[in-house]
Amino acid sequence: MKDARPLARDVEGTVIPYGDRITLSAGGEVHVTQALGGTFTVMTEHGYLVRIEGADADAIGEELPPPTTAEERTGKSVEELVWDQLRTCYDPEIPVSIVELGLVYVCDVKQREEGGHRVEVQTTLTSPACPLGGVLVEDIRRKVSTVPGVSEVDVQIVFSPPWSSALMSDAARLQLGLM
Repeated sequence: MKDARPLARDVEGTVIPYGDRITLSAGGEVHVTQALGGTFTVMTEHGYLVRIEGADADAIGEELPPPTTAEERTGKSVEELVWDQLRTCYDPEIPVSIVELGLVYVCDVKQREEGGHRVEVQTTLTSPACPLGGVLVEDIRRKVSTVPGVSEVDVQIVFSPPWSSALMSDAARLQLGLM
């Protein structure tokens, strides 16, 4: 865990695991515990874990990684670029991408008659009672909509089949110490 740092300004975040919105006040100290996929998890001086969006990175003395360059996108299909974005979405409580966790059940990319592509993502949660599902849906929607050529994004949470750890990739199991 990095050293404590004071917040440069007021910042809104999402309390993990409850999903409540909270304002962290300027001058309050936080420890950055996770910086993945353009979001940050911090521990407050009161022991709360709070997810902070990348747009507020400056308030905690962090910088976002640069966006994908045109050269990095060259030769990739829209579907490949969508999957690249999905790999940058992390379960708010587990430091593993939703793809590696096996949370993405469907990623369907279709050409629209009026131009652009429509992307439908069906994802699930590690627990049906997870209060952070809305945070995950918005993260997916925001990131997939940045893919050049994507004009519509529909993200749905589904619970059939139920998620289980058997859906995780070997890389996720290894990262979580389950292998």
